[in-house]
Amino acid sequence: QVQLVESGGGLVQAGGSLRLSCAASGRTFSSYAMGWFRQAPGKEREFVSAISWDSGRTFDAVFVKGRFTISRDNAKNTVYLQMNSLKPEDTAVYYCAAQPPGQTVWGSWGQGTHVTVSS
Repeated sequence: QVQLVESGGGLVQAGGSLRLSCAASGRTFSSYAMGWFRQAPGKEREFVSAISWDSGRTFDAVFVKGRFTISRDNAKNTVYLQMNSLKPEDTAVYYCAAQPPGQTVWGSWGQGTHVTVSS
């Protein structure tokens, strides 16, 4: 498994941007698919975006298409989530997760980073 640490959250006005980072430990990071999830107060955790091990495929929730971009740098063991045109409803704790090769479960999770979008 990999250890994950998110950063980059904060307070931003509606329409603004943030870039979240997720640093991973472990030599096997480059073989993992990586994802971002979020959990708003009083709501269940939901999928945001995911990226394959080689950046060849990305998957986005409908509500972030055209606004958020997931990327990764395997040389730096880091995955990013660039968030533009933020809305108050994007306020949540954002988590990154790692999916081992050949598996369908997200086996490792970070502690989360808070994003607050003010109107």
